[in-house]
Amino acid sequence: MADRFRHAGTWACMLAALIGSQVWADEAGGAARVPLLPKYREECAACHIAYPPGMLPAASWQRILATLPSHYGTDASLDPGTVSALAGWLSANAATSGRRSEPPPDDRITRSAWFIRKHREVSPAVWKLPSVRSAANCAACHAQADQGDFNERNVRYPR
Repeated sequence: MADRFRHAGTWACMLAALIGSQVWADEAGGAARVPLLPKYREECAACHIAYPPGMLPAASWQRILATLPSHYGTDASLDPGTVSALAGWLSANAATSGRRSEPPPDDRITRSAWFIRKHREVSPAVWKLPSVRSAANCAACHAQADQGDFNERNVRYPR
C-alpha cells in the first residue's frame, strides 16, 4: 500500500513539474493565447493574420490604432467605436513583461528583439521566397498562425 502512495506521489510531482514548466514556457517563450475578439479578427485578418495581442505592448497597439489611416502604407481606417473597442481589448491583452513588453522600432513585430532572436536561424533567402515575401507573413511557415499557435513544432519551411 505504501508503495502505491509513493508511486502516486511521484506521478503527482511529475505532473506538477510539467504543468509548471508549461506555464513558465508560455510566459518566457511566447505570448499567452487569448481568444481573439471577433471584431479584431474580422477587421485585421481581412489583410493579414490577426496577430495575437501579446506580441506587442499596449503602447505599440495604441500607436498602431492611432495611425490606421496610414497603416504601414495602407488606409485601414475604422469607425471610432470599433477603434475604441479594439483599443480596450488590445490593451487588456497586450504584453506586460519580458521582451515582448519593449516597444519595437516602428511598432513592427518583426523588428522586435524577441522576434529577431527567435528567427535568427532563418536564412535570408527564405524571406525572399514568393510564398513568404515578408517576415510579417507568419502563416508562410507557422501552419497554425491564424489560430495564434507559433509553436516551433508546427513550423514548416516553404520551398
